[in-house]
Amino acid sequence: MSNTVLKTVALAAAITSALVANTSTATAAADKEKCFGVSLAGQNDCAAGPGTTCAGTATVDYQGNAWSLVPAGSCETMELPEGMDGTMRTGSLEALERDVPGM
Repeated sequence: MSNTVLKTVALAAAITSALVANTSTATAAADKEKCFGVSLAGQNDCAAGPGTTCAGTATVDYQGNAWSLVPAGSCETMELPEGMDGTMRTGSLEALERDVPGM
């Protein structure tokens, strides 16, 4: 094979790999949803309220204004430990005022 043919084949393989990787990432993200109040301190994916910078910034377990990506459809049915007041905690598709530092 000539050098030009080898370069063309290599380029085509690289483009195909990139397209497959991009499709897989988009599909994986589509199978997830943001779930507030389910992450442990320092393990949230993003949004931990005012004054925080993003991922890993939750300072309290199950902080209501911090979210993590979870399998789609599972957020509001996740089993979480009881709150300090004895009530059952659940995840939420919207930010919660529960367990927010300073509130």
